[in-house]
Amino acid sequence: MNGFLYGVALQWKLDIRSKSLLVTCYIVPLIFFLLMGGIFTSVMPEMSSTLIQSMIVMSVSMGAFIGLPPSLIETYGSDVKKVYKANGVPLYLGLVTMFLSAFLHLMISCAIILLLAPILFEAALPLQLPLFFLALAIYIIVSLSIGCILGLAVKNQAKLTMIAQLVFLPSIMLSWIMFPVGFLPDFLKAIGCVFPASWGYKLMLDNGFCFENLWYLIFVFCAAVIICAILLNKQKSK
Repeated sequence: MNGFLYGVALQWKLDIRSKSLLVTCYIVPLIFFLLMGGIFTSVMPEMSSTLIQSMIVMSVSMGAFIGLPPSLIETYGSDVKKVYKANGVPLYLGLVTMFLSAFLHLMISCAIILLLAPILFEAALPLQLPLFFLALAIYIIVSLSIGCILGLAVKNQAKLTMIAQLVFLPSIMLSWIMFPVGFLPDFLKAIGCVFPASWGYKLMLDNGFCFENLWYLIFVFCAAVIICAILLNKQKSK
């Protein structure tokens, strides 16, 4: 247990020094929040009631789909994996420590948005903060599990960037955070429901924490865990 906690703490320190994680978990999402928060509330004043949830979906999507996978490639696509094997360290340890470290960084980024939005843009705070943070934690976990699949399945950095963008862009464009869902045609609404972002957004809304908005996220997480286990087993044989 001490070794596991040491690994998490070490990964946390490494991630703090990572320029990639700094950009994807903090700089870009917070700049997007500062720029678009004012625009959204000026063009659509009613969006002040959902601004926090909208900006959080963007922040989590970027950190999970663009920030985490490159770190996994650096570990499982390099000699670090051989070091794990040589020292008898379970291969899943790197995945778990990076997952937990990214989770903590995304929670911090989302907390910053939660604190600043009411001050800067008069955004409404969630009515039930404990349920909101529970919904946020669930959404982050599910999003990171998809990021883990990307990092383990794709071996080439250039391909990973392209595939990550194909997951990230629809997640924010079709998850109803940019404009009301009524503006989207039916086929785009259906495509948007494939991505966890739309479900996470609904789950974080006031009175949105219910099984109707939760079941799909549970399904995606369970499927992602199974896929990651299969991919890690393939890593052992290489």
